Amino acid sequence: MKFTVITLFPALIESFLNEGLLGQAIGRDMIEVATLNPRVFTTDVHHTVDDRAFGGSDGMVMKPEPLKAAIDQVQPARAVLLTPHGRKWNQSLAREFAAEPRRIALICGRYAGVDSRLSAFVDDEISLGDFVLNGGELAALTIIESTVRLKPGVLGNSASFVNDSFFAQLAREPQFTRPREFLGMKVPAPLLSGHHEKIRAFEKAAEQSENRSSPSRSQPESDGPRYRPDQGSGRQ
Repeated sequence: MKFTVITLFPALIESFLNEGLLGQAIGRDMIEVATLNPRVFTTDVHHTVDDRAFGGSDGMVMKPEPLKAAIDQVQPARAVLLTPHGRKWNQSLAREFAAEPRRIALICGRYAGVDSRLSAFVDDEISLGDFVLNGGELAALTIIESTVRLKPGVLGNSASFVNDSFFAQLAREPQFTRPREFLGMKVPAPLLSGHHEKIRAFEKAAEQSENRSSPSRSQPESDGPRYRPDQGSGRQ
């Protein structure tokens, strides 16, 4: 599994990849993540990668020439532009990317965006959602991490990602650990029973009632805690 992140700020990517399971997977040569700065493809003394927008729009726009040259440099690859206009990233797309045999090139925009003509030279366009970031680097890292963890061996336990939220398009049940009581809130009694059927029944019911992949996810959440005091009482 190979990635190249085309970015003006390679250090943002490289520092993240030094830690955690991703860093371990790279160290074991299970995955490869490279960076490529489009400035190396500029020809002027200032290494200019952006310019003013036609039509008088605010902000600077990334020029297409350096980015197109960077895409050409990493071929053969699946070129993916990170843009608000793209398909919204989800677990289904993570599985699709995990099955991609080619290198995946993630193109990070900056400033007011990327010249729209670059879309003619990419294979896909992806968005994390309807919010604004300073650039595409966090989106690239999100895509890499959610894709790489599906590769066998990266997590160690192959069952880990199967039980993840949204692996089957559903959020998993609420999770609890020690202490058994925290500020008056108790761990739900079925989870302490040691009875596997009762535990699974509780988890299934909680998964259905709490599922954040339901239409209610589009509604604003309450400012209060999601935990209900009666969850720990054992009352039905």
